[in-house]
Amino acid sequence: MKCKKLLTLITAATLCLSGCSGISRHAQANQDLSYTDMLFDTVIKIQILDSADQNILNGLKKLCQKYDTMFSTTNEDSDLYKLNHAGGAPVTVSDETADLIHEGIHYSELSNGAFDITIEPVSSLWDFKSESPEVPSSEAIAEAVSHVDYTGISLDGNTVSLADPNAGIDLGAIAKGYIADQVKTYLKSQGVRHAIINLGGNVDVIGTKLDGSKYNIGIQKPFDETGEAITSVKLKDQTVVTSGIYERYFKKDGKLYHHILDPKTGYPCDNNLYSVSIITDSSTEADALSTTCFLLGYEKGMKLINEMNGVEAIFITDDEEVHRSKGI
Repeated sequence: MKCKKLLTLITAATLCLSGCSGISRHAQANQDLSYTDMLFDTVIKIQILDSADQNILNGLKKLCQKYDTMFSTTNEDSDLYKLNHAGGAPVTVSDETADLIHEGIHYSELSNGAFDITIEPVSSLWDFKSESPEVPSSEAIAEAVSHVDYTGISLDGNTVSLADPNAGIDLGAIAKGYIADQVKTYLKSQGVRHAIINLGGNVDVIGTKLDGSKYNIGIQKPFDETGEAITSVKLKDQTVVTSGIYERYFKKDGKLYHHILDPKTGYPCDNNLYSVSIITDSSTEADALSTTCFLLGYEKGMKLINEMNGVEAIFITDDEEVHRSKGI
């Protein structure tokens, strides 16, 4: 059994900052100011490259830990846990949870249900973190799929209810993007002009590197345990989010089972894709679209991206070919 987290590679050129011209001594002393934690089921690292006060990191830690609880489906204090265990009764949630559910409904509609935030009955069956993961029974999967239907969500202000009392919302395919956006907003409000936000497959950058050049963000070669990049993108104040089958998976009887679950079948999505990376301004949008496009498949996913403004994508097919949208 193997269980892999996506390693989003930031190339050496990106991290080689100390020799850049025009950096003050004070800024150099603070260039390693960073916050690392194990949150959102992954390792996160946020690096502030210009001069910053330690209090900013304290606020950053508080912000991230708040979201780790808020969008959890297993923490009994979270909005989602209370909603998913309310038996269909209305539940009042925070502004942020309501906003994220609204975003989730939007991408569910955009994809005609290929992306569906009511996948929780299915996702709760699959444990990709277990030391001995098992494939759920076909009966259990069929029962869970019968409760997946985003059209059963009622959202009125901050009040949410589910028409099906056995339904449940899982925001895992969009939450890290939303959190990255909130972290970026917070850091900018504190005067940070150069930073790298890495939430394990979700990378968002503030500004440029200290020398004014763009960040060079590598996209991992699928299943490469060394973290070698298969390609890269250059970013300035943008985000890149990758969804891939090598992020979390296990093998059983010679078959690979990955964590990108098809809401219509209840099983891992079966197509010719290894990964999809989305490049745009909003990490929330990039997170949702990376999963949406993976579930739609290469042809439909690429068509969707090429019809959108300000959004680019890189699809890696199972022959390890790199396919870029028309704008890059």
